[in-house]
Amino acid sequence: MANEAVAPSLSTVQHIAEAIRSNVARVIIGKLDIIDLLLVALLSDGHVLIEDVPGMGKTVLAKALARSLGAEFQRVQGTPDLLPTDIIGVSYFDQKQNEFVFRQGPLFSQLLLVDEVNRTTPRTQSALLEAMAEGQVTVERESKQLPRPFLVIATQNPIELEGTFPLPEAQLDRFLMRLQIGYPSEEEEQAILRRFKNNEPLEELQPVITAEEIVALQRLVRQVQWQPEVEQYLLAIIRSTRTHSAIQLGVSPRGALALYRACEAYAAIQGRDFVQPDDIKLLAPAVLAHRLQTTSRNRMRGKQTVEIIQEIIQGIPVPVETLASPPTKR
Repeated sequence: MANEAVAPSLSTVQHIAEAIRSNVARVIIGKLDIIDLLLVALLSDGHVLIEDVPGMGKTVLAKALARSLGAEFQRVQGTPDLLPTDIIGVSYFDQKQNEFVFRQGPLFSQLLLVDEVNRTTPRTQSALLEAMAEGQVTVERESKQLPRPFLVIATQNPIELEGTFPLPEAQLDRFLMRLQIGYPSEEEEQAILRRFKNNEPLEELQPVITAEEIVALQRLVRQVQWQPEVEQYLLAIIRSTRTHSAIQLGVSPRGALALYRACEAYAAIQGRDFVQPDDIKLLAPAVLAHRLQTTSRNRMRGKQTVEIIQEIIQGIPVPVETLASPPTKR
């Protein structure tokens, strides 16, 4: 918690994840699986792309997570006239100091929400790409480190394509996972109406952890262990994406490492110090699907990459014997 030191144990991760999940759930009705995936991205030092129609609560979710973490939050609205300096910052001449001073932009925050990222120009997308990939930005040939933790949650509307600039494969690959929130159930939607009827629960949220503790947890989840058979299962899925007849471009080694790290974080928030095959099966669609490029024939048929990943998973034998016992320390 915010006033406690992080103990050097993986049980700490589960304890804090439960606290964050419960805190965010005071604002967001249902969607506990989405909250867990955001925590996975945070602990994996990754970023998230949310593809969904407006009004699904993406901004509220990001704000609730930022408040729960005690993290500095900034929001940027993607528009065609958004310049790189609008998100990075700008140097200006301070007459009092008689020198140039750099004014930081919204990129210098710990949780950045970029709404409708595909409405920004490729030039601005490239500036965001460097920040996501390197954890730094370049200003007048000088590299400036971004604060840690640093989590980008970008959104794009999959319905409206007019006036947009599709994200290039290189930038899509920088997102740890692509998610969809989806519509709430009837019961959840009724609960939303009642919860927001008389007050604004977001304003009442208090941090349950500090930014410094999150950085410590990011190092801690690396202690999660892998059995060789489970590693081979992950690699079998990755390599199958490179030979599948419906896929033109399979998952890169960077994508394999992304799934590897995500599985470690997910196991830790579930209270385990080892990865299970079910972790891989659960996370693979969100982590891998946006990294694939299907053949033109399958694009014309409308076959989704998520379906292809699920087909691949179903066709690879699961190392069942590894489910019951943790791996031996190496």
